[in-house]
Amino acid sequence: MRFKKSSRSGPHTNCVEVAHTLSHLRDSKNPAGSSLSADAAALIRFAKTR
Repeated sequence: MRFKKSSRSGPHTNCVEVAHTLSHLRDSKNPAGSSLSADAAALIRFAKTR
């Protein structure tokens, strides 16, 4: 699964990365660790409210 970090985060590793499917999130400090899965529509709604 491919993940992408926001270009706004710069070179820092304290970010959340989003999978290309928009249904998984992971901590950029630990890319080999587990990811959080959720409904893509729910994640989009969450992001729009922040």
